[in-house]
Amino acid sequence: MSHSPSPTTLPKLDEATEKMQTRLCRAVGQAIADYRLIEEGDKVMVCLSGGKDSYGLLDILLVLQQRAPIRFELVAVNLDQRQPGFPEAVLPQYLTSRGIPFHIEARDTYSVVKRLIPEGETTCSLCSRLRRGHLYRIAGELGATKIALGHHRDDIIETLFLNLFYTGKLKAMPPKLRSKDGQHLVIRPLAFVKEVDLARYAELRGFPIIPCDLCGSQEDLKRKKVKGFLQEWERISPGCSDSIAAALSNVAPSLLLDQRLFDFRSLASMNSVQPDGAEGDVWLDQEPEPHHNLEGTLLLP
Repeated sequence: MSHSPSPTTLPKLDEATEKMQTRLCRAVGQAIADYRLIEEGDKVMVCLSGGKDSYGLLDILLVLQQRAPIRFELVAVNLDQRQPGFPEAVLPQYLTSRGIPFHIEARDTYSVVKRLIPEGETTCSLCSRLRRGHLYRIAGELGATKIALGHHRDDIIETLFLNLFYTGKLKAMPPKLRSKDGQHLVIRPLAFVKEVDLARYAELRGFPIIPCDLCGSQEDLKRKKVKGFLQEWERISPGCSDSIAAALSNVAPSLLLDQRLFDFRSLASMNSVQPDGAEGDVWLDQEPEPHHNLEGTLLLP
């Protein structure tokens, strides 16, 4: 089901909501500029689940669409996975009331997941893979040049530690990703946005939230543990999550162990002093300098 209602003007906001919207627009705009997430003439397919993150993503992109110096289209897409009890009318009513073009497609991935995953085990991984395949197909059918997902900064940090703890890999989720078949570009405009800000914005804006527990699946226990670790670390050392987020874009390959990123075998001594800014043995000489996040808040080193 596709629908292209007439566009409406952005709603008038109270002071608290406008302040939070400005904060989110600044962070999203910075991510878009840094990674060229959206360009002139793009048609951005915003994947809308009905959760706070995807609602916030769509809302902020609508604001930036009116303010940005470039022109781009937005289309909201929801994949109705035929979960029992899913409130089918919520998203069409909301999107129509906002004048947002949208496409809703029903695919019974719920039955597939229930048939393949034993009772009591988490279904999130298979559900996600099935959903991704359908979303790629829909993007092609709609002529979308970018697929926007609602993963925020905390999702990225949690994924980093999930890989560290359980897979032995140093990787997270990038702001921009090309699909394996090379046909699609996936973007995460919320890469610099904190989950707590999205939760507060959803509350202020009164989004009609659809819970993600309709399938009866337990939350991924490993991710839940990692989230708990990070919350405890933040309580003990306030600001550490800001530092972790900053570290993802401040990597020193020669101070790690991956021979694919740095040629350790060919490394030899030199008769000249290394230039300022070289990684070298700075860790032996001094404490790392503190750095700042997008809003100018001092971060822990």
